[in-house]
Amino acid sequence: MAIADELERLHRLHQSGALSVEEFRAAKASLIDRQETSAGAGQGGDSCRNAAPDIELRTRQWAMFLHFSFLAAFALPVVGLVAPILIWQLKKEELPAIDIHGKMVVNWILSLIIYAVISALLVLVIVGIPLLMTLGVVSFVFPIIAGIKANNGEIWNYPMSLVFLK
Repeated sequence: MAIADELERLHRLHQSGALSVEEFRAAKASLIDRQETSAGAGQGGDSCRNAAPDIELRTRQWAMFLHFSFLAAFALPVVGLVAPILIWQLKKEELPAIDIHGKMVVNWILSLIIYAVISALLVLVIVGIPLLMTLGVVSFVFPIIAGIKANNGEIWNYPMSLVFLK
């Protein structure tokens, strides 16, 4: 099973409550150590041991950029919707753990579009105005929270996000 699949499985177990935060972190560290050990056996030595933390660091940084790139939507709406998808597609082969973050961001983008359309229709009955304002706030705050957590090596599901990609 690929490391991305294993990470996704661990994430689902953590989200369902089957794993505590400590158990999730320990299992994730164990998975990374196993990958590091198997890579080290094939190439022998310290260079692989030094490469795994570098990959982990790069994964965390790109995951953070992936979430933060959505904020570009406030300056250039189309860029904010396309940039996270491009980062996800370009980096998921090189850094498999990015795949989980990419799916979460795409789920959030699709959910946000659906919520915005519904809220825009509800403007006719006044209730849509506060809903649109709330969507504006959460579309700014949620990517920041997710980006910070991604930089800490955590996976954070956007609240209210509908699941289209698993």
